[in-house]
Amino acid sequence: MPLTEFDQMPEDARLWIFAADRPLDDAERDRLLGRVDAFLNSWAAHGASLTAARDWRYDRFLFISVDEAAAGVSGCSIDALVHDIRALENELQVTLVDHAPVVFRDNGDIRRVSRQTFAEMARAGSVTRETPVFNNSLTTVGQLRSGGWEVPAADSWHARAFF
Repeated sequence: MPLTEFDQMPEDARLWIFAADRPLDDAERDRLLGRVDAFLNSWAAHGASLTAARDWRYDRFLFISVDEAAAGVSGCSIDALVHDIRALENELQVTLVDHAPVVFRDNGDIRRVSRQTFAEMARAGSVTRETPVFNNSLTTVGQLRSGGWEVPAADSWHARAFF
């Protein structure tokens, strides 16, 4: 049972979040998700099939999860995932793997800026401790479901920009 529905994943399922540097249009999204589905359907670690799922949100966030109860993900299998995502980056001319930028909401729009720029915006008051940020460093589906992903900056590692 390699590919399953994301909402069927257990709370302790491992999670990776990839944030595109721009929204993908419908054709790009379909291409991305088709390739990701094909990869997940054949994803294995040390010969054991991995039970995995994916989700796509706000035209720019790709969630991939693995239920490690049956088979644990290995370093090599994670490398294979990242390699496949990087290949998609080149094909679609979009950045997905870079976790350094801060992704946040600005009057409803999703923006992506460097950490330095975010800190400068915080000092200038154009983002506040209440600004919704996306905490793409979550590692389990349970953290996502409990509301730990889109949070006020003060409730995430992003709060460092205000000190």
